[in-house]
Amino acid sequence: MKNIILYSSLTGNTKRVAEAMASIMPPGTPCVSVKDAPENLSDYDTVFVGFWVDRGTANKEAAKLIETLTNPHVVLFATLGMYADSDHARESIEKAAALLPNKEQLVDGFVCQGKIDPKVIEMMYKMFLPGSAHGQSPERDALHKSAETHPDEQDFANAKEFAKSVLAKLQA
Repeated sequence: MKNIILYSSLTGNTKRVAEAMASIMPPGTPCVSVKDAPENLSDYDTVFVGFWVDRGTANKEAAKLIETLTNPHVVLFATLGMYADSDHARESIEKAAALLPNKEQLVDGFVCQGKIDPKVIEMMYKMFLPGSAHGQSPERDALHKSAETHPDEQDFANAKEFAKSVLAKLQA
């Protein structure tokens, strides 16, 4: 089975998670930015696509790629500033999966919390009123502080375990 890992990364979070996954993949598995993706992805049985969450789904660059995938198996992984076990995280994978031409292609999805670009936090705090869902509040400040330490070694270990489980599922 031929695999490839593609990622779109704004702050480096998604790239680092992709590299962790690549470290346990069969030798020779490419791990490249979406920008550097091979023109012809049809040679791959399984395409792992990593993205940073933007407005509740894959960022534009990754979304455009996801919409074109016709490979038998697609695995999605994401980084976002929210907690990895949050409804927002789960819904982000679901919305990205909805972009696939054939929903049956989705094998699984993984989410990792990641630090947020300080410019994005600043922009959100200017755009949204304090206390609103994206506005400044003690809870949002705590979330952003927590996100600063991610992805961490446990996140990378979780990403590797996720990739191992996907490979095992596909070989069964």
